[in-house]
Amino acid sequence: MNQGERFSKTRKLFIGTIDIILFHFSILISFYIQFENSVPMRNFEAYRNAIVYIMIAFVLLNILFGVYILYNKSTADFLYITIIIQIIMTIAIMAVTFFGRWFAFPRSVLLINLLVSIIVLFLWRILVYKIYEKISGSKKVMVVGTKEQVASAIFNFENSKSKRHKVTIAVLSDFYKNIADNFNKVDIVYVASKIDNEEKIKIYDLLIKENKKLFINTNFENLILVNPNIMNIEDESIIEISDFKISSEDGLIKRIVDILFSIVLIVITSPILLITALLVKVTSPGPVLYKQVRITKDGKEFNIFKFRTMSATAEKESGPVLATSNDSRVTPLGKYLRSLRIDELPQLINVLIGDMSVVGPRPERPFFVEQFMEQNPSYYLRHNVRAGITGYAQVYGKYATDFNSKLNFDLLYIKKYTLLLDVKIMLQTIKILFDKISSAGLDEEEIQNKEIPNDIKILK
Repeated sequence: MNQGERFSKTRKLFIGTIDIILFHFSILISFYIQFENSVPMRNFEAYRNAIVYIMIAFVLLNILFGVYILYNKSTADFLYITIIIQIIMTIAIMAVTFFGRWFAFPRSVLLINLLVSIIVLFLWRILVYKIYEKISGSKKVMVVGTKEQVASAIFNFENSKSKRHKVTIAVLSDFYKNIADNFNKVDIVYVASKIDNEEKIKIYDLLIKENKKLFINTNFENLILVNPNIMNIEDESIIEISDFKISSEDGLIKRIVDILFSIVLIVITSPILLITALLVKVTSPGPVLYKQVRITKDGKEFNIFKFRTMSATAEKESGPVLATSNDSRVTPLGKYLRSLRIDELPQLINVLIGDMSVVGPRPERPFFVEQFMEQNPSYYLRHNVRAGITGYAQVYGKYATDFNSKLNFDLLYIKKYTLLLDVKIMLQTIKILFDKISSAGLDEEEIQNKEIPNDIKILK
């Protein structure tokens, strides 16, 4: 473990410890607000008996929501995350005290604590974030590769919520020489596209020798090296490439979880399903549910279910087209259903019958799959798992991300798959409901017109 990794873990441990102390302090304040100086021992004893379980749940939620990962956050992110976690914690404390038979824990204290803890923890996290920004500062980045890939990478850096990374140099050719002459002017070198292997090795060797941070992109060549198995045969070590598949054991557990989760969620959201169905019916002519052929595991076709958000004749003349931001075909009600992802709820039926999973690559239509397969031969790998209602790309990318970037997210998900990752993605999906950027459609003009800004030094 290098010094940077040790510092990062120490920092997270310190922040997490203060989090626990402040959450405990918030509950104590809530007891005081409710009872002032005469807190009944019976009520406080119930909290004291449950405190270990409460704090374990609190820390787990913080980890799953990525509270301690700071580089990709904004102030708004911390507000959303804190509110969501504390709402879930309120429900979790009710459950813990019920199953532990600590019924004396006052519900009034819980409700007061919901507000108090949000304020206290949010202020603490903003303080930590501002200190982190000041200590870390902005990092100068050199992006290396073809003009198209470099322009795309710069676009992503500049549109990131966090402004920690600032691209100052773009290298479009003669890569090794330009990097060797200029690496002292930047903190990070990002190899954003495929380059000649011999030159790439020279670049890696130079940057490692000079202790310079290196980023590489998630093209197929790099993705296949994720999660390798190391084998020792006699006096030789061998790297075994892992498959883009989920093991049969993990697949069985995932399917059981999907069935249970979909049943529970259908029951819980049944009032929303009923009200939405009525609203769709009375606000625009046509069927309530929209069925469309999509592709799932092993290239199998199935009918996906959604609440209809467009006019019934939306594609009668245009044929299949990708959704765009401010799409004129979307009904007024449909805009709200999409932004809140309510239109996706009928897909729980698809999960229950086995067409889909709760978490997985978003299913595409056969028309577009054929096009994507022609443009990227690796596209078929995403069909090694069931399509999902939500996925890695939807949580960590943007709705407007192009298909190649989404494919990279999907392949990373398959490579890194664990049940815990599914839980994390499901929880993170709650957060993106607050993030309107994630709900935006594909803006073709914005994506196609990526150019290298004039303030970036270009080396050719």
